[in-house]
Amino acid sequence: MKYPGRNIKKGETDKTIIKAVQTQLNKKGYGPLDVSVGVFGPKTVSAVKLFQTQNTDQNGNLLSPDGVIGAITWAVLFGENTVPQNTTVKKKLHERAIEIASSQIGVREKGSANCGPEVEKYLASIGLGKGYSWCMAFVFWCFNEAAKELGQPNPLVKTGGVLKGWNESKGTKILAKNTKQDPSLVKPGQIFIMDHGSGFGHTGIVKEVNGGFITTIEGNTNDNHSREGVGVFQLIRKVKDINKGFIQY
Repeated sequence: MKYPGRNIKKGETDKTIIKAVQTQLNKKGYGPLDVSVGVFGPKTVSAVKLFQTQNTDQNGNLLSPDGVIGAITWAVLFGENTVPQNTTVKKKLHERAIEIASSQIGVREKGSANCGPEVEKYLASIGLGKGYSWCMAFVFWCFNEAAKELGQPNPLVKTGGVLKGWNESKGTKILAKNTKQDPSLVKPGQIFIMDHGSGFGHTGIVKEVNGGFITTIEGNTNDNHSREGVGVFQLIRKVKDINKGFIQY
């Protein structure tokens, strides 16, 4: 019988489960228990406690003699294959976005400024054609691809405007003045926002944090940290140089 996914204890009302537990305890010599009634009463509790004091888990540790059948006691009583194993840890959105962004390092514009197959793919994700500045489009695309893989909505604002992405964001905003005082507020997966004045800005994804420095992945930039560059680069920036702030999703 498969583990039902919850603790089985005194007062349990599912008679099928109770009878299965009592039958198994009887088979292993911890009875006799009356299986016909299907009541998890004092006698069954005592039998479970005795079973727990005389058996060990898969790591060789004695079971806790509490009279409650959780996943560990169930596995010993019925067999490990009766408790579903889930070894897959679902990635968080920002973790997968970092991986996707990393896979794009080396992408370069082709033909003319703000053009090229990959660049136009980023721009298309926010509903724009070729020729537009695309650092915000790149960030949106990375999170959008991650969200699709994980089966969840993309929380980012669908825009190519860096400052619009900041102003309308529903994520947690960490202001630059606070990160200058405490760089530990900056975490991998956050989106940095820089304000260059006159409505212009630049953005990218934080990949790693090392004290007052961050490793970033940015689109529409260069090795010299330009906001109007030719490709996707991995760069090192100082936290104090990010003058607007960071967004956490």
